[in-house]
Parts: sequence; C-alpha cells; structure tokens
Amino acid sequence: MKTGKQAKPLIAAKLATALMALVFVTGCATPPPESDPEAVAEWEQVNDPLEPMNRVVFDFNNTLDTYALRPVAEGYRDLIPAFGRERIHDFLQNLHAPLIFANDLLQGEGDRAVQTFFRAAFNTTFGVLGLIDIASAAGIPLHEEDFGQTLAVWGIGEGPYLVLPLFGPSNPRDGFGLAVESYADPVGIGLSNVGYAEANWGRSALDGLDRRTAMLESLDDVKRTSLDFYASLRSLYRQHRAAEISNGGDQTPFSAHPSSETAPR
Repeated sequence: MKTGKQAKPLIAAKLATALMALVFVTGCATPPPESDPEAVAEWEQVNDPLEPMNRVVFDFNNTLDTYALRPVAEGYRDLIPAFGRERIHDFLQNLHAPLIFANDLLQGEGDRAVQTFFRAAFNTTFGVLGLIDIASAAGIPLHEEDFGQTLAVWGIGEGPYLVLPLFGPSNPRDGFGLAVESYADPVGIGLSNVGYAEANWGRSALDGLDRRTAMLESLDDVKRTSLDFYASLRSLYRQHRAAEISNGGDQTPFSAHPSSETAPR
C-alpha cells in the first residue's frame, strides 16, 4: 500500500501523463474545412473537440455537486459566521503564497514577486499565521498565479477545452500545471517531510469547500439563466483564465470571494 507521502506524487505523475497523452491525441483534431469560414471561426472560438466526453464528465460533476458539494457548502456557510469563514480563507490563501511567489519569479514578474513575499511575511507574522489579511489593509494587493498561467506566459497553448472529474473546467495546459503544483507545492512538501502528509488532503478539501462556498450564488445565477449550463461555464472559464493570464480584471463567478455575504437559500 502506498503511504500518504508516496501517493500524492504518484497521482500527480499519472494525471500529468494522462494529460500529456490527451494533448497528443487531440492535437490533431480536424477543424471544419476552410471553405466554411463561419464554421471554422466558431470551432476556433469554442475550442471543444472533446465535447461529447466533456459533457459526460460535466454531468458527473454536476450530479456530485448537486447532491454533495453544494449542500456541504451551504451547511458550512450556515454554521460558520462570516468572520470565521474569512479567517479560514485568509489562512488558506496565505498557504498559497510560496507557489504564487515561485510562479511570479518564473514569469519574470519581479515587482509582483516582491508583493507576494511581503504579503506572506506580514500576514504570517503580524497576521497570526495568515489568519488575518493585514497586507491588503496595508496596501499590498493580492494576486493569484499558478503554473498553468506560467506555461501560458512561456507561450504554451491551452489545448482543447477539458472538463476534469471533480476539478471541473480546465484544459491540458492548466491540468498539467495542477499536477505539477500538487507535487511541487513547498507547503505540501514541508508537511510530508515532518510526517503530516495526510494534512495535505485535509487542506485540499477545506480549500475546495472555501472556493465552492464563495461561488454559491454566482453559479446558481449562471445555472438559472443559462439555456446551456455547460456552454456557459465553458465560456466563463475561458474568460476567467484569459483575464488571469493577462493580469487583468476578472468579474466571472470563478473570481468570487467568500466575504461576499448574501442571504442563504
């Protein structure tokens, strides 16, 4: 049996291998003939040659969300006051700082790397291990970076749209970045080295709960107003990633923050 310390790199390696294989398999997906420019333009914009498979995975994820993830997120919001949820969010966000810092450097973003370093330093010390985001109050803004974004900055294309089981909207480039980060996360490596590898799973679960709670109302609104929920999320995800890669503003549901308090439904 694989130990917790061994299992996570193994899972990450298998996911990365599967995604790379998918890139090669789908890289030659045949677009419509050039004699039909409208069809070609639509095909390029949608970028979803795997749609039949993606919809199957999407239906699985949607069912899991409807009967498990969303109810748990609602219960979490109802049981934990906003102040407590914000402290948990800030703590989890602070744990992301080493990965954000590394990706800032890999992207050649020196100024943003300095911001990330001082945010982590202030929040870890004066913010009581990150439970209080004092850096934002001090004028040091938060930004997100991940290895998928770094690969994009390096000029690697996103590949076809891809829906991952449990993780949801993605693409081969971002999925590969996710696999790399699951193995190379400094906080995860540190926990494993001191015998707390299992804590990584709890941290991942709590992080997922925090993110899902933040999107309760926004995703409900998209689902209620969409003729095709799958297509709407596909479009929103691609907008979201394009905004993140360009370091631009993002108003999609994926950018929701748990501090946006609304009445429970």
